[in-house]
Amino acid sequence: MVVKPIKRLYPQLEVANQYPALHFDLSQLELFFEVIFSFHQHDVSGELSIAFMDSSAHCELHGKYLQDYRPTDVITFPSDTENGLAGEICVSVDQAKEEAKNRKLSFEYELGLYLIHGWLHLVGFDDLDTVDREIMRMEEQRVIDHVRKLNAWPDFRLASESAEG
Repeated sequence: MVVKPIKRLYPQLEVANQYPALHFDLSQLELFFEVIFSFHQHDVSGELSIAFMDSSAHCELHGKYLQDYRPTDVITFPSDTENGLAGEICVSVDQAKEEAKNRKLSFEYELGLYLIHGWLHLVGFDDLDTVDREIMRMEEQRVIDHVRKLNAWPDFRLASESAEG
């Protein structure tokens, strides 16, 4: 009898926190993604890489791969099924701090929104034109409401500015 390996239903997270002041409970982040993964039918599997970056590294990445060195919130790289990669979501923690302040939202909400946005790109949503952008915003809100209902929001927090210096 030949036993075939069972295909994972959801991607496996690989988290790279390149932002020393950012802290979170990894199990809460995994729960957050389990809820998000279950929200849409998809065939995305393998390793999903999540990178938390500072604005300098994020802008460099944006320029290298998209020829645009301006600050942005999230960069998503598509899956590579041949190599077992579900995709990559790179978020700018500095951008989340700035936008949360400007929009009068919590930092943890803003950073979580970037992760949701990146995942939606990986499962086929786009925001290049007005109609698609509106559809994506509505889908983001549906996912946000679902995550909140299940109390699965990540506990992102930043070390105090005085402790960083």
